[in-house]
Formats: sequence, C-alpha cells, structure tokens
Amino acid sequence: MGHILILGAGKFGRKAAQVLCGQKNNRITLVDADVDRGKGVAAVGAQFECADSISYLAERLKSADPPDWIVPAVTLHVAFEWLRTTLPEEAGLELLPVPAAVRAQLPNPMEGEGHQVYASYADFICPDDCPEPAEICTYTGQARRGILYRELARIEYADYTPVVVRSRQLTPGLGGFRPDDLFTALGETVSAGGPVLLSTACKCHGVIQAFRIT
Repeated sequence: MGHILILGAGKFGRKAAQVLCGQKNNRITLVDADVDRGKGVAAVGAQFECADSISYLAERLKSADPPDWIVPAVTLHVAFEWLRTTLPEEAGLELLPVPAAVRAQLPNPMEGEGHQVYASYADFICPDDCPEPAEICTYTGQARRGILYRELARIEYADYTPVVVRSRQLTPGLGGFRPDDLFTALGETVSAGGPVLLSTACKCHGVIQAFRIT
C-alpha cells in the first residue's frame, strides 16, 4: 500500500499503526499534536510527527512526496476540515444544518458538533475486524440494507449537491482514502455553485456536513 498517513495517535490510531506496520512494504506516519502520544510509536515500526493533523495533511498533500493513503483517527471530519483549509483565501464558507428532509433519508442519523450528522446502518457495535462484506452483515448474518456511500451520492434535495469521499478498507475493520479522493471532492465542491452535502463514508457508516461557499 506504500506510505500511509494516520491522523491521530490515540487508541485507534496506534492500533491501526500496529496492524499496518505488520504488513510488508508499508511506511507508516502517525500525526498528533500531543507529543506524549508519540512514545513507543517507533517500537511498532512507525514514524511520529508532532503536529496539528489537518495542517500537516494540507502541507504533505502539497509536497513532492504525498502519502498514498490517509487514515483518519481523529474526532474530526477530516475531508471537510482539509477542504476548509485548502479553499482559496477569498472563498468564504458558511456552515449549514443538514436539512430535515435529508436526515429523513439517512439510516440511524445522529447529530454531531458543528451541524455534522452521523449515519449508520448499524444500531450495534460492529466487530473490530469486520471485512465489510458486500451482501451479508457480519454481525447480524442478515442481508445488507444498502451501500451507504452510494446512497449518500444519490441524495436529491433542493439545490444541494452531494459530494462523497469513499472510505476503502485497507485491512478488515480499518478504512482510509487516497489523496486523489480529496482533490476530486474539492473540485466537485467548487463547481457545485450552491450548497453542498459533503460526506465521508464506507459501506456502513458515514458523516455528513452541509455548507456553501460564499
């Protein structure tokens, strides 16, 4: 998989690093603003950078050596925060609540901070090593209710444009996305010409942020 950038060195980020470092040909960088979280990272074969995750990501994506994969392990909507940082200085950004008519189309919607809405086909705790099967839920053994990243891309409401960054499994239970996915989302957002529903989602879970560029 190449160079994998893990944003956040908490419990999930360190576990992700340990799993991915166990695979051949992976180069892992863990980023966290808390220097104490870097202790012991080298022992699992990863590099640690003490920095703000979004700022570090933005700089690396401008460099000649960007990561091959990005694994978000912070309590932020990474795609949205990166996009907000990357927009031209003259572009304003207005946060909007996810419309009620859109929430009604989401499975198990839950309100987050800053008007974010989380959606999930699961109303239970998923297994840590779920392989995200296409047709049958690992936990229930029943038919999958849908593919969330596809459903989010199909949302139709007023003049809102859905933009989706798909999270892909790097190993069972662990997802990430490529830099190209972020730049594609940026291009779609800029060309939308109206309010946007930006989502990051895998087959089962997602986070949605509504906003407009002013």
